[in-house]
Amino acid sequence: MSSAARFVVVLLFDGVDLLDVTGPPEVFALLRREVGDAEGYDVVLAAETADPVTTSAGVRILPDTTFTELELSGRGIDTLLVPGSVEIDDSGRARAVADPAVVDRVKALAGRTRRVASVCVGAHILAEAGLLDGRRATTHWSTAQQLAADHPAVEVDADPIFIRDRDVWTGAGISACLDLSLALVADDFGESVALRVARQLVMYLKRPSGQSQFSVPLEPLSATRRTEDLRHYVTRNITGRLCVADLAEYAHVSERQLTRIFKTELGTTPAAYIESARVEVARNQLESTDATLDRIASACGFNTTDTLIRAFRRTLDTTPTEYRNRFRSPVR
Repeated sequence: MSSAARFVVVLLFDGVDLLDVTGPPEVFALLRREVGDAEGYDVVLAAETADPVTTSAGVRILPDTTFTELELSGRGIDTLLVPGSVEIDDSGRARAVADPAVVDRVKALAGRTRRVASVCVGAHILAEAGLLDGRRATTHWSTAQQLAADHPAVEVDADPIFIRDRDVWTGAGISACLDLSLALVADDFGESVALRVARQLVMYLKRPSGQSQFSVPLEPLSATRRTEDLRHYVTRNITGRLCVADLAEYAHVSERQLTRIFKTELGTTPAAYIESARVEVARNQLESTDATLDRIASACGFNTTDTLIRAFRRTLDTTPTEYRNRFRSPVR
């Protein structure tokens, strides 16, 4: 791996959640297809000893290095990823575990790390290490009350799938490790690169927060080149009038045949697909810009704010203003 690659350390310890550990490296590995080995990430799994670590799934993982070796190397860490672990109490409820020895390692490693990120209930370890005091953070919904009760100095928000508060990132439910990892990729290499990685994962991008999947698929599975061409035509002409008749004319088919094509190959109608594509563009602008609703409506082909609002209510069951208030990415 090139020295230009960003050095990522993933903590390993007995009982750790398997996907917390394996999910982010998979995302980072796919990134190499987009940027090559010269950049990307150099990921290592670090544990107390070189012995295999048994995860909560019973799968054993072999560490790449030990904490002692990592310390002696003196190598600066770009990203420290802290996965989590839970135990089930007598009442059958999940409780996050924060082993004191692991907490101590996190404290030591965080001092030489550019940014720290927790996956799922790994936020409890960060909190025990004092890294979340005075910050907003999330975790798996099932342990959010525990995190808030144990650490009153932390502003716990159980709704977002991940939160960035300066140089500390926290992720929610287990599968949200992929969303968190994509967000890290976007932060390092840009949205377009992260989008290409998301497509390899057959995921949505981007879900900046909220456990609800407030997104339409950016790459629906298409059966033919024709439907691929039609989708790209919609994207290229999203600001225009763009109606079913336009698509039918472009594809040289009747409107009835066009409807059959969309239903069969994309599982939706042409009109619904156009509206969803416009909502997707509007959603991203609401998340990342301060543009007015009038300007966003125009840029997305809705023309009027009322049309934009009605589309959001139909598609997302909310209004553009409510969506922005909830999902607006913080200004860096």
